[in-house]
Amino acid sequence: MNESKNSVLKNPTEQTLDESTTTSFDHVIINANIATFSAQHGFGIDIGSDANEHADSIPYGQLLNAAIGIKSGKVAWIGTQNQITAHLPKYQASQITDVDDKWITPGLIDCHTHIVYGGNRSNEFEARLQGVSYQDIAAQGGGIVATVSATRAASIESLFAQSEKRLIALMKEGVTSIEIKSGYGLDLDTERKMLTVARQLGEKHDIHVSTTYLAAHALPTEYKDHADDYIEQVCEWLPILHSEGLVDAVDGFCENIAFSTEQIRRVFEVARSLDLPVKLHSEQLSDIGGSALVAEYKGLSSDHLEHLSEEDIKKMAASNTVAVILPGAFYTLRDTKLPPIEALRKHHVPMAISTDCNPGTSPLTSLLLAMNMGCTLFYLTPEEVLAGSTVYAAQALGLPNKGKVEVGCDADLALWDIARPADLAYQMGLNPIQGIMVQGQWRERM
Repeated sequence: MNESKNSVLKNPTEQTLDESTTTSFDHVIINANIATFSAQHGFGIDIGSDANEHADSIPYGQLLNAAIGIKSGKVAWIGTQNQITAHLPKYQASQITDVDDKWITPGLIDCHTHIVYGGNRSNEFEARLQGVSYQDIAAQGGGIVATVSATRAASIESLFAQSEKRLIALMKEGVTSIEIKSGYGLDLDTERKMLTVARQLGEKHDIHVSTTYLAAHALPTEYKDHADDYIEQVCEWLPILHSEGLVDAVDGFCENIAFSTEQIRRVFEVARSLDLPVKLHSEQLSDIGGSALVAEYKGLSSDHLEHLSEEDIKKMAASNTVAVILPGAFYTLRDTKLPPIEALRKHHVPMAISTDCNPGTSPLTSLLLAMNMGCTLFYLTPEEVLAGSTVYAAQALGLPNKGKVEVGCDADLALWDIARPADLAYQMGLNPIQGIMVQGQWRERM
């Protein structure tokens, strides 16, 4: 690594620190190494048709021996340590954080989760390891039916308490924004309850929660053999829940074992009429054109993607749809079909990575472990998985002011005791978090 190159500040909007600027910050972070993931600081720029052509790209958009000025919850200035040193006496000690050459990244973003659910399915995990088939488990009332039953039965207080533990685990590893889906209610009241709990979690813990309506997740038992009738209900519930302020985006499960592209299209048409962005679970088990459908609607993301075709990758590239890679489900299901990482790179489709935390196929509450799995299972680079947990995860949620350390962006940051950014994907089980900042305010320093 050429440290002299990577120490150069590349910020076309860099401010001169005059007197009015130096006294305007609410907080100053000094002696920092920063993985900005900002094109202004060299991240991902000048990448030609050859995937190895990174002439002017700086890994992680990193800045060494740097400082950050924060104002009104936003990043107001980024510069070198030398630029700020003479002005520090103007600040109170409580306004300065000396991070002593530790690393700062954007706050991590878990962009695909199902953390709000009732019940526990570890018994099924144990049964599968003893040779019981998923079909037999489902026939005995297990599988997603078990989670739907437990979620319907749970009070809103119980559902909140169960889900909060999972959110806290993620926050303790640097997550400052999260997406939470419904989809274990499959009726209006329980879908509302799940989305309400998601909102409450964000309010209590004062972090950003993007809520996603996923009633088109599975066919409830009361609609067996009547999928079209159920989709009609899904379409009727969506405007109701949107009017209550509970829905930020719309998702579906487009697979042979779930819903067809035509059924999902009906849901997407309602979403479009409400000006809601869409995303999709697709190509996890088969290729029935789900990613092409979400690209047609210029969707935020298409997720899973083990069976994604190159033709549909081109459509995702044209619509700027993010590919969300979910190694936790791949690992838990012992899948062998790798997502087409090289083709996604070839066509410059941004790749995000997420836990897919859910009770059945990915009971994972560690985004750091998901990053490691992305490297070891899918041959992603540490830079790719960290970008996939920050700047591209933000894109997958339609959050342009999050996921990068850049002037004007939200001051959502994570502080790490690491030697280099790759450590976050390299280590397993050791959590190097030192603290998180949300909207310019430090949370607990660990």
